[in-house]
Amino acid sequence: MKKTLVAILGATMLTAPAAMADDWPTRPLTMVIGFNPGGSTDIQGRVLANVLEEALGQPVNVVNQPGGGSAVAFTRLANTEPDGYTFLFGGLTALTFTPIVTPVEYEIDDFEYLAALALAQNAIVTSSEQPFQTFDEIIEHGKENPMTYAQQTALDEAIIRAIAEEEGLDLAIVPTGGGAGMAPLVLGREVDFAYSGGTHAQYTPTGEMTIAAFMSAERSPFYPDSPTLIELGYNYSIEDYRTIVVPTGVPDDVKERLMEAAAFASEAEAFIDITEGNTFFPVVNIGQEEMEANVRRIRAANEEVMGGD
Repeated sequence: MKKTLVAILGATMLTAPAAMADDWPTRPLTMVIGFNPGGSTDIQGRVLANVLEEALGQPVNVVNQPGGGSAVAFTRLANTEPDGYTFLFGGLTALTFTPIVTPVEYEIDDFEYLAALALAQNAIVTSSEQPFQTFDEIIEHGKENPMTYAQQTALDEAIIRAIAEEEGLDLAIVPTGGGAGMAPLVLGREVDFAYSGGTHAQYTPTGEMTIAAFMSAERSPFYPDSPTLIELGYNYSIEDYRTIVVPTGVPDDVKERLMEAAAFASEAEAFIDITEGNTFFPVVNIGQEEMEANVRRIRAANEEVMGGD
């Protein structure tokens, strides 16, 4: 009898992790967005939350934590219990660039990058009512007039500052908390031009906003006539992915459930529609191993550009 009990207990202990994986999650999850409500990351993230809820069987609540181009959100995530119930969705420049130029309370190794779901198409935009519409026209105007630029991240600001210095522009930087803060400034002509991480997709079809150039290394398939900064002779680009990120230490079985849910989302009609039809980003499904390598590669490249270690 004793041997039978021991055998049963042993079998129970061996199968418990699998049972836990099958049962997880047992309560609502929290998705942290590093920008204000109404921007492209927020709009996309809220649709993703609904799709993940369908895949995981529990509500996914969205919490906006703007500040520092997502640095505040990553700081929060780094101090979160690594149980998988809290994760971040968004771009990664707060990891691949911000720590190079600004002290932060986290590092790359504080996180795990479970799945990239969209390839970012970062743009420089202006109002269609401005007298300048192309990036070359912005530069020419700026050589004779003071200019204002609305930034969202440390990286886009650094790139524009470098170009302004190269071209001898008198440029003032206006910080925003994301696309929702940027759009009214551009449309109201309160700034001359701005960075857009995707919010432009709401305004280019209506003719209210013009893309002067893309900061991505290659042209957007959704705007094939808009050049990149590299094509215009400026050796700057932003490679970024909208990614599901968790704090380091989340159990493997929980990460597997989240990655399965991410794969489900990458094929879900609602997520594809909001990503490719609203933000005009290509949908991808890049797994953890490749994303871990991507984050370190992009960080190293940015450090080299900035003359860091």
